[in-house]
Amino acid sequence: MIDWLNLLLGFLIANLLGYGGGPSSIPLMYQEIVPHYHWLSDAEFSNMLALGNALPGPIATKIAAYVGFEVGGWIGLGLALLGTVLPSAAGLILLLRLLAKYRQSSVVKGMTLLVQPVIAIMMVTLTWRMAKEPLDDIGIWQTLAIAAIAFWAMERRKIHPATVIVAAFIYGGLVLQHYV
Repeated sequence: MIDWLNLLLGFLIANLLGYGGGPSSIPLMYQEIVPHYHWLSDAEFSNMLALGNALPGPIATKIAAYVGFEVGGWIGLGLALLGTVLPSAAGLILLLRLLAKYRQSSVVKGMTLLVQPVIAIMMVTLTWRMAKEPLDDIGIWQTLAIAAIAFWAMERRKIHPATVIVAAFIYGGLVLQHYV
């Protein structure tokens, strides 16, 4: 039996605390989706995240739509999307009003500046968790080579991440099929 309230609350909590938008809420969503509720495995989450990044639109809503539908069909999709969009919509309205009022406050500037290292560590932690499986399956050198090429392609050559993801899928399907 599906617990509709957990589906709504899981995404509501992750997105309520996800300061900075979709990328910063991904580690929080991961925490709710994989270790807390066990809706997906690590590998399923990684695959969903890779495919979701190859599609247009905000990543948080794509994650919510996929997981919500997998867990609870169309109703689950609606609840997960509601939990994802509601904090942002309500927060945007409230914060814009507060920001306009206290725009020059050093407290407001300090709060937004000092939360950024926390977000960075959350992203590093998620990256480490997502790197464990390829490290175990294909080894450190193959993983580092793929990561270096992806970094070079996106940061130096300015190739769109979707193209890099598709190339990695093709490479994995053609070359790395004997590893798994």
